[in-house]
Amino acid sequence: MPLDTSIYDNFPSYPFRRPPEMAGAVGRHPVAIVGAGPVGLTLAIGLARHGVGSVVIEPRRSVSFGSRAICISRRSLEIWDRFGIAKAPLAKGLAWTGGRSFWRDNRLVLEFAMPHDADEKHPPMINLAQCSMEQFLIDAASALPEIDLRWQSAVREIDSRADGLRLRVATPDGDYDLMADYAVACDGARSPVRAALGLELHGTSYEGRYLIADIRLASEYPTERRAWFDPPSNPGSTVLMHRQPDDIWRIDYQLRDGEDPEAEQHEERVRARIDAHLAMIGERAPYELVWISLYKAHALTLDRYRHGRVLFAGDAAHLLPIFGVRGLNSGLDDAANLAWKLAAGVKGLGGEALLDSYSQERVFAAQENIRQARKSTLFMTPPGPGHALMREAALSLAVSQEFARPLVNPRQTTAITYQDTPLSTPDREAWSGGPAVGATLPNAPVVLRRGNAVTSGYFLDIAGTNATLYLFLGAEGLDASDDVALSRAAAAWPLDVVLIADGGYQHPRFTVVSDTNGRAAARLAGAPGAAYLVRPDGHVAARWRRFAVGDLAPALARVYGRPLWGE
Repeated sequence: MPLDTSIYDNFPSYPFRRPPEMAGAVGRHPVAIVGAGPVGLTLAIGLARHGVGSVVIEPRRSVSFGSRAICISRRSLEIWDRFGIAKAPLAKGLAWTGGRSFWRDNRLVLEFAMPHDADEKHPPMINLAQCSMEQFLIDAASALPEIDLRWQSAVREIDSRADGLRLRVATPDGDYDLMADYAVACDGARSPVRAALGLELHGTSYEGRYLIADIRLASEYPTERRAWFDPPSNPGSTVLMHRQPDDIWRIDYQLRDGEDPEAEQHEERVRARIDAHLAMIGERAPYELVWISLYKAHALTLDRYRHGRVLFAGDAAHLLPIFGVRGLNSGLDDAANLAWKLAAGVKGLGGEALLDSYSQERVFAAQENIRQARKSTLFMTPPGPGHALMREAALSLAVSQEFARPLVNPRQTTAITYQDTPLSTPDREAWSGGPAVGATLPNAPVVLRRGNAVTSGYFLDIAGTNATLYLFLGAEGLDASDDVALSRAAAAWPLDVVLIADGGYQHPRFTVVSDTNGRAAARLAGAPGAAYLVRPDGHVAARWRRFAVGDLAPALARVYGRPLWGE
């Protein structure tokens, strides 16, 4: 029986259209993005939200084929929400909050829940096939005049010049040169741009291989992450199972030592494994085999993500194991970090240090993700007898001993807290709670007041494309001299001001938030006089228990990587 790929065959195909350069036009693009996967498209949309245009160069004519990356974290959803593109993925995706792991004959060794409560706007995770998320992003990008999406085009050369970059682009109608101020390589694990610059990823590649299969199965089982270690259906293997929209189930299973990866991808071998697994868990309904792929775990990164005017993001910059779903989500975080910094550079609002900080922060994030993923990978795919013995001992203990169960935890991705970044202002006072400098701002339901308009929403809905100062006010409201000084700061810097005040307090220029249930104050450890300065990507740049307006300009100068006015 052939594979039923119809669910992945129904996406649009995009024609090649001759660009202006092939008609003799001489133009220059602020940013060229190489690759129209989720990271490149998110970056393009983020730049557009900051008012910066980009040209996106993609050799394919449609979205990726197959499910590929499927787990989208809350942090990624918050990034998409900030860029105005979260609605469609949330409507299509399946939310989940935790999962279970089993050992041998279905003995439960772990039941975990990711942090979540009723006050969160987004779930901890949703499942959505990569092809679907790419289509949503393409639809959003196509509606933005700032984005020029060029299909069936491939970058062959990239040359740095004194005034910018020249990219040689190959198309079905011949080659042409494209000029840009900056280029961002979002062109995947085998990045042609990385190869053209002679750069290499460094780190570890693991020997264990996983076969990935998508099946269409009508099942009432809820959406959660399930894992089986050494199950009777596939002895010596590890099996993972995730539900996706449209009755598609993702099954990943580890190939055992000595098994031929090519032979194991034959349809009859895949069906035999799936048949055995579904029988073991009691799924009796017939299924259709949709897609087969092979995966090998890597923990690799470039040493630097900025090389002059060329920057790297996503899999072009780093490769992470699938365990803990850090790969795609870290790439989307790359895009969020880079979008505002690159836009500030193009507009002349940020200094060179700001673009350098992209590499510093995201290399740190990759190393932190690799550190966490390595623990999960060594457990999921033991590289030798010693690690296998340790895993067996942990699993046997976890059946009955609570203390052993954290050893089985998959360590799902969480937002990174940046440490030692030049954009941050260290605390000058001790805090007993709230997000640390470098962490992301938490969410909470609030009432938003903009002039006479009053709406219910969430704390993060306030965020725009600028840095934001969140200031907790007392009953007396905003001091007149502080009002003047903050208004001047908001005019001189890319800055929004949000006042957190009780009752019906209003301000003619600044957004006012009423923290009606106290959740924002609780999550931020906020009290009258406290303030947070938050970067455009949602990370805390500075915080003060007793804010003074004079604190603001030096902190903003650090955020934007440039001197104070007049210095």
